[in-house]
Amino acid sequence: MCINIVVVDDDPGFRRIAIALLTARGLRVVAECGDGASALDEVRTHRPDGVLLDLHLPGLDGVALARLLRACVTPPAGRAASGTPRIVLTSTDESPWSHEQLADAGIDAFVAKDRLVDADLRGLFTPAAP
Repeated sequence: MCINIVVVDDDPGFRRIAIALLTARGLRVVAECGDGASALDEVRTHRPDGVLLDLHLPGLDGVALARLLRACVTPPAGRAASGTPRIVLTSTDESPWSHEQLADAGIDAFVAKDRLVDADLRGLFTPAAP
């Protein structure tokens, strides 16, 4: 099963690293972008299974963007509403939020950037069964 991902981070160097890690895990990166407005466009265009989302973005932070994505992205034909993209938030900082607070914002998981190399990326982005 092919899992499509959009990578959102304002640091092009980190995007390259993230894309290499995701690709090495058998995931397909369909788009990358450096800000929230572009991310909304790319997610609407590509309708990915997942979004790797940086917390600190110019203009719109990752938590606010996650809320917008959950509110405005409709699932593709044949995919249940629960099939909206899985959102994995990342940052150089540890998450100050509880699992419940992240879930309320539409975020499925948090992985610190320095732990991304050891994370089960395929498992984090595998769509939930309907």
